[in-house]
Amino acid sequence: MTVDIRAAPLDVAGVRLEPLDEAHREGLRAAGTDPTIWAHMPLAAIGPAFDMWFDWSLSVARTGAEAVWAVRTLGDGRLVGSTRYLAIVAEHRRVEIGYTWYTPSVWAGAVNPACKFALLHYAFEDLALNRVELKTDIRNLRSQGAMAKMGAIREGVFRAHMIRPDGTLRDSVYFAITRDDWPRVHDGLMARLAPHL
Repeated sequence: MTVDIRAAPLDVAGVRLEPLDEAHREGLRAAGTDPTIWAHMPLAAIGPAFDMWFDWSLSVARTGAEAVWAVRTLGDGRLVGSTRYLAIVAEHRRVEIGYTWYTPSVWAGAVNPACKFALLHYAFEDLALNRVELKTDIRNLRSQGAMAKMGAIREGVFRAHMIRPDGTLRDSVYFAITRDDWPRVHDGLMARLAPHL
């Protein structure tokens, strides 16, 4: 039996994940203006490219091909980024968390662990998934460090996996969390978020 994998509102530690909607366009545009956000992304969604990214994101969310969220900090009500489930394989109860970006002012704080906890809790507890994957550019050491710190297991490198916007070949590093890993990852993330709960 397959599962219907859709975005739902998720709140953890002062962070709310809201299913992407047209009303998020301008807030996310403002959040995404720093070019460093997009250094390791397939598309730098700045200037005119932002609307192309947003329209595409809204389209895949509406069709159910991906589950896309806007990320809001509840203390100030600001939109600070976006994340999603992609590579959804419902019949095998598997998704990837990816295309995640945040405005730099929230980097290295509670926003990313709160989002990951919310998405993983939803995946394993509500949707009863078996596996959640994450991947990043082999050059993106900050992202790899965050995945490892979260407790995801590094599984390997897909060589020449993608073409970067500058035309160079990207190797992608894959991490994953399985249902068996979830209790350990859950406890680690809860310990990190405890001061914010």
